[in-house]
Amino acid sequence: MPFDPPPAFAAWRHCDAREGFEVVFIRAGLDGHTIAGQTSAVEDGHAWSVSYSVRVDRSWATQRAEITGHSSAGRRRLVIERQASGPWLVNGVAMPALQGCQDVDLESSALTNALPVHRLGLAVGEAAQSPAVYVRALDLAVERLEQRYAREADEAGGQRYEYEAPRFELRCELVYDRHGLLLDYPGLARRWVDPDRRATGG
Repeated sequence: MPFDPPPAFAAWRHCDAREGFEVVFIRAGLDGHTIAGQTSAVEDGHAWSVSYSVRVDRSWATQRAEITGHSSAGRRRLVIERQASGPWLVNGVAMPALQGCQDVDLESSALTNALPVHRLGLAVGEAAQSPAVYVRALDLAVERLEQRYAREADEAGGQRYEYEAPRFELRCELVYDRHGLLLDYPGLARRWVDPDRRATGG
């Protein structure tokens, strides 16, 4: 069961590990989608705000991300680009350690966990490794993050996955709606629900 086209916007409340909010706007184009978002939170006594624009192609593979972060440490800006061949570029500098990554995953964002499930197109019972270009929220540090997604079932028009990130000793269940956007990220974020509608953007 493929996902429906994404809504024009969506929002999440940060919860448990942090307090804050994220809102994103999604625009479809001939060559893919452009996702523009803003997310701000307080976590472990530190406040941060991250704005981002991510461009994905029609297969949902990340092509370019522009990220700006603000915290007590100052303001930082990143441009992350995938090359047709060769390593990813981070602010114009080649990063061979990111070879093989297909997605950008922002620590600050619940939205970016939608990118691999759209791109992989797994059937129920299938699983895949999905290393990502991981960007920290507080200082925009970039690193490689090994991840695994396993599609467990379809329910209520959406899809359910088992997610693993060994570096963080994390294994949890991620539930996506019919658009392929997260409804709940245990311990981190929940989709904002309008009392008169099921969820923002549909």
